[in-house]
Amino acid sequence: MNLSPNFPDDQVMHLLMQLLHEELGLPERKTISLTTSINFDLGCNGADARHLMESLEQQFGIDLDDYDAYRYFQPEGFDVHLKRKAKGRGDKIPLTIGMLYQAVKVQRWDTQELEGIEPNT
Repeated sequence: MNLSPNFPDDQVMHLLMQLLHEELGLPERKTISLTTSINFDLGCNGADARHLMESLEQQFGIDLDDYDAYRYFQPEGFDVHLKRKAKGRGDKIPLTIGMLYQAVKVQRWDTQELEGIEPNT
């Protein structure tokens, strides 16, 4: 795995990258940066996305009260009730490694704050 220059090199990022590798597998030949999105760039969706976020919550103690999976991921399978719930949420937003990193550091998901992050890479 190739990491971009200025990629954080601390214990939090090491643990996060280990979890991402275990849950999703990380591409060997692609450069990973804080702007790499797990939904678009790494193809995480559906049950994999749900399991990843549950693992983040358990392993890092993140408060996910403000987290809305429908902002980032397609629902698992087609369900007309889920489609109605997600109506009006528009196109999916990239969920980046930088967003996960910040959420782990502060141990809570703040959608407005995380989506406004200006990554260093």
